[in-house]
Formats: sequence, structure tokens, C-alpha cells
Amino acid sequence: MSRLICVSNRISVPKRGAAPGGLAVGVLAALKQTGGLWFGWGGETVAGEPGEAQVLTRDKVSYATVDLQEDDFDAYYNGYANSTLWPLFHYLVARAFHYSDEQYDAYQRVNRLMAERLVPLLEEDDLIWVHDYHLIPLGQRLRELGVDRPIGFFLHIPFPHIEMLRVLPTYAELLQELTCYDVVGFQTEDDLRAFRSGVAHIWGEDALLPDGSVAVGGRHIRAGVFPIGVDVDGLQAAAEHGAASEAVKRLTHSLQGRKLVIGVDRLDYSKGLIERFTAYRRFLETHPGNVGHVTFMQIAPLSRGDVNAYVEIRSALEQASGSINGQFATADWTPIRYLNRNFPHAALMGYLRVAQVALVTPVRDGMNLVAKEFVVAQDPADPGVLILSPLAGAARELTGALQVNPYDTRGLAHAMQAALTMPLQERRRRYTSMMQVIRRNDITAWHRRFTEALAATAEPDPSATTDAAPASRTPSRASVRPSDVTPIR
Repeated sequence: MSRLICVSNRISVPKRGAAPGGLAVGVLAALKQTGGLWFGWGGETVAGEPGEAQVLTRDKVSYATVDLQEDDFDAYYNGYANSTLWPLFHYLVARAFHYSDEQYDAYQRVNRLMAERLVPLLEEDDLIWVHDYHLIPLGQRLRELGVDRPIGFFLHIPFPHIEMLRVLPTYAELLQELTCYDVVGFQTEDDLRAFRSGVAHIWGEDALLPDGSVAVGGRHIRAGVFPIGVDVDGLQAAAEHGAASEAVKRLTHSLQGRKLVIGVDRLDYSKGLIERFTAYRRFLETHPGNVGHVTFMQIAPLSRGDVNAYVEIRSALEQASGSINGQFATADWTPIRYLNRNFPHAALMGYLRVAQVALVTPVRDGMNLVAKEFVVAQDPADPGVLILSPLAGAARELTGALQVNPYDTRGLAHAMQAALTMPLQERRRRYTSMMQVIRRNDITAWHRRFTEALAATAEPDPSATTDAAPASRTPSRASVRPSDVTPIR
């Protein structure tokens, strides 16, 4: 059996009580099945040339970490990755997009370094699975170093249509880098169609094959949809245990019988938090009977504090929560509890379980696993209601949620009222329909489907014969040269 090599920007060695992110949960679930190697940045920067990777093995999984050069890291991570690609891929160009050649060069240097440090750790039969937008060029860098094993790429965030992608000066190079992989995976059909729009723009409609794959430069690249899921049984157990914890007991006691509306998001402008706070204010104004009887708790741990856009949103949310509390609070009730810190995963699952309503309203999101975690955390006998943005990837699967455009503050306010007054029978029906989908597309199904697709690219093409075949039908691992990339005008 081939060994699985997962590569991501940041390594997350499991720590007791920590709440891993969606990427970390998925990668660890895949690696723990058969063992493997997780490779990435270890969190340290150095002034000079970074050394070789350091390897730690724990529970059948090896963790290989590399340091990054200080100046390159800032330009690569805070710069190109999170001030260029992140806002562009989330269709938020006007809010936060910034491009510079210097940051792009640092992005390329870091990917080249990661490839150079990974190659000595590879074995002959490895399957290589690269994760997310930080490492799009890594496949091409590995090909240039002679790696001919199957390499797959999965994008955890949305992928923009070519009409948006063309804002990026290096969009053609980015698409070319993606065609150096054997399998390219996306969260939703919308993301896949957006990728195909870019391929057609660069190489023409003939590059789009009927089976959904693409043919570029003699290479046959499988592009597909692999929606990420959650560990259903594990999360249910964590929610039940968390609900009985002292932290959750203190929360429920402090509510004094009031209903709880909850939001759990990393502090990011893509999560729709400002719009959510505005909608909650409107909810209290248009449904005044809820004043004093409903508490909204927003958990939003800080992230990317060195990026100006994140500093601005933090300030805006602090002002909004203060304004709402100043307008509506009473001596014994605070409308919004706004918390900028992390909580243990068990406590988070317990908070989700005791909440009557969850607000998951990003203005754009690849999947959003909090939506799935909330549903899984619920008591089947008395489930809460999920209010979900249709601009989240999870909306394609969780059709039992109340789906409302995050910019529609009046619609969100009405949805909150509808959720809080929804009859038990309807809540159970919606919960059951969503749980069926969540179980079908759980975390195991996600990594199994992707790794099986990747492993299949290492097998001989059964349609191949001794006769010469058209280039688009004959897989090749040769890298596409930059000179081959000429956009269709």
C-alpha cells in the first residue's frame, strides 16, 4: 500500500484539548488510517537559510516541519497568500486585495524551498496530497525536481471564475501550476466550474473533456468535487460530553432560561460578522418581544493580526457590539457576548449543543465545517435550527437549513425569529435530512474518495494501446513550461 504524504502550509501536531481547524481535522483523519507523513511549516522563522526538515513520529503519523526565512514568510503568508489570493478567491477584491511582485516572488521562493526540503523524505511509492492556496505552485516545483509520483491538490477555499481571477496579474501562471497535478479537488460544483472556465480561457474549450477532466500539454488532469466532512460519531460524543462540562453548565446558568443564538468563526472579513451583528440589531428592533429573552454569543478567535483588513474588522465589531449592548442591554441582560479567544474543542461542541440557533453566514466560504458541527452536536429529540448563508459551500449539502443571503439583514432578522419559534416537528425533520447528508459525506468519505482518485492515476490507462494515442488521452507527468501558457484572447 502506498504511503500518503500530506503537505500544508502549517503543521498541527495534536495537542490535548486543542480545537483543530477543518484542514487539520481532515489531514489527520486521512493519515491515521494507514500512517503517513505530514509536511509543512513548523511555526518558526529564521534570519538565514532554513535548515533541513525535522521529523517527529506520533501514533503512526510522522510530522516533518521546516522553518521559513523571516522576510520571505511575511511577504509569502501575510502578503501574497492572505492579502492577494485569499480576498481574490473570496470575491472580496474591493475590500482587501493587494498585489506586489515582491510578495509574489516570496510566495514562489517559499514553495521552492518546501519542495526542496520535501524531496529527500519521499519514497518510491508515495502518494502526495498538497493542501490549499498557500502551496499552489508546489506540484510544479516537485516536478522540476524530478518527482514523478502522483500528486494531488485540494483547495479548501472557493475558486474564482475567470472573470474574477483575471484581476490577478499572474493568473495564467496559477492555472498552469494547477495543471501540474494529477488530481485537483474542490469543495463544490461551482468551484469546479470556475476552474474549468479558467482552463477554457487559457487553452480553449477543447481542453475540457466530457468526463470532467482537463487535457493540457499532453497531460490528463482529473478535476473533481470532494466536499470535506466531519467525524460524526466523534463530534456527537464530544458534544454530549461537553454539554455536561462545568464550562457549559456555567453558560446555561448565566443565561437564566434565555434562548441562545451562537456564532463560531475565525475573525475574518469573509465570515460576514459585521453583517451578522447588523442583522441581530435589526432582529431586536423588529421583534421587540425578544428583548431580554435571547442572547447572541459570538466566538471569534483572532487571526492574521498583522494584516490591516483584520485589524479593521476587529475594531468595527467591537464598536458594533458595544453599540448594540448600549442600546438594548438591561441591568441583568446583555444582548451580545462577543468573545475574541479560543476555547477547548469539547467546550465549543457543548456550546453548540445547548444553542437553539446557529448563525453561519459567511459572505463567501469554501465549505464551513461549523455548519456541519452544529447539526451533529444537536440533541435529536430537541434539535436547534441552523441559519446558513447560501454563499457557503455547506449550503449545497445542508438544504434543511434556513438559507439567507448574509447581506439581507432584514431577511436574517426574520430568519432568526422563524428559527426561534419553529415547531419541534419541523426542527426534527430538517435535522434528520441534514444528518443523512453529513453522514454520507463524512470525513472518512472525503479522504477516501480523494486518495482513491489519486492512487488511480498511478495505474496504467486501460484505454491505452500500442498505437499512438492523442496527447489529451495519454497522461504525462512532464511539467508545463511557462512559455506554453498563452491566454486565449
